[in-house]
Amino acid sequence: MTIKILLLGSGGREHALATALKKDPFTGDLFCAPGNPGIAQIAETFQIDITDPEAVIALAQKLSIDLVVIGPELPLICGVADALVAAEIPCFGPSKNAARIESSKEFAKEIMKVAGVATARYQSCSNEDELKRACREFGSPYVIKDDAVAAGKGVVVTDDLNEAIAHARVSGISPIRKVIVEEFLDGREFSLFAIADGHSFLSMEPAQDYKRVADNDQGLNTGGMGAYSPLSWVSDEDKRYVAEKVIEPVLHEMRNQGSSFTGVLYAGLIKTRAGIKVIEFNARFGDPETQALIPRLTNPLARLLYAAATGKLADIPRLVFNDLASVAIVLAAEGYPATPPENRPLWIPESMKADYIFHAGTKEIAGSLHNSGGRVLNVVAMGEDLPSARTRAYEAIAEIKLAGSFYRSDIAQGVQ
Repeated sequence: MTIKILLLGSGGREHALATALKKDPFTGDLFCAPGNPGIAQIAETFQIDITDPEAVIALAQKLSIDLVVIGPELPLICGVADALVAAEIPCFGPSKNAARIESSKEFAKEIMKVAGVATARYQSCSNEDELKRACREFGSPYVIKDDAVAAGKGVVVTDDLNEAIAHARVSGISPIRKVIVEEFLDGREFSLFAIADGHSFLSMEPAQDYKRVADNDQGLNTGGMGAYSPLSWVSDEDKRYVAEKVIEPVLHEMRNQGSSFTGVLYAGLIKTRAGIKVIEFNARFGDPETQALIPRLTNPLARLLYAAATGKLADIPRLVFNDLASVAIVLAAEGYPATPPENRPLWIPESMKADYIFHAGTKEIAGSLHNSGGRVLNVVAMGEDLPSARTRAYEAIAEIKLAGSFYRSDIAQGVQ
């Protein structure tokens, strides 16, 4: 038996997912909307608005799709998963209601409070006076977060109160567009994904990503500049704690509130002196952590996601990852994370030292590759250990040519 799969998305995360789905013999035909030039090499692509439930359903029905896999967050927030389920098309991705765990930080905090999950103290603010009071209460560094989704760029951590207030103003702080102020947590951050089917879940291996645009975690927040896995400093005991004290109680409480979760629950975590605490939740695979993690997963991905989408995750006994180390580095366009110039020629050598080149912000013009966004490519290399994987990744990315492009030079530096 094989199934027809429609993957929604156009980034490096989706290219990584498409690559793994294609390798699974359970996958018959693989389609992607809208895709990118890298994905187009392994799947037929369609140009539709993936945030439009009717457009997605129409395409899925036309192609006789057996499984829709939703990559990015916006289709989830727009209710695409709900519409697919209503049309009896299996979907790997949570409902709009369940996706509030990502689309509203206030909702996520309320879930954690009821579920007894450790997280930072916070105040939800709807005007500048409330924001200033919360900042005075928690002290600096001030952690200011947009309540709504901001593509990984809605967070400011600063010692400057004026900068904190300025961010809130840019966010449009108001009673209908709240801003969250949190106490600052000091520690090492990591991510852990759980595959859920509404009833049970399976935990993936942790990964660490790098959010700041420049080396040594300097500069503005981004969607992510690189990632690596495994994490020697996250113990088996830590992983069990996250599964038992974070993932399980959150999924349980969401079920209790009528927001049963099917898809990927992404836990953004920090290991502090006082223990592991939650920074944030997302309702989909993380980017670029997925690009580092998926190449290490030995379970056939199509079978895994189909089992989750159809409520049969119990048929998958456990997730197995290989013993290799994986390092993913993001090649960014000049000016990122502000508005970078587009349509610059991109050259990738035919013979690369990397194991994977995942396209993100790329497009073809007259048969040649050009950049179409800020995060252009993900270069992923594997090795027996992190230093060897890291060396291979950096040797490979140095060969790619894009005028004005840059990348962080410290991904997975100094870790074993």
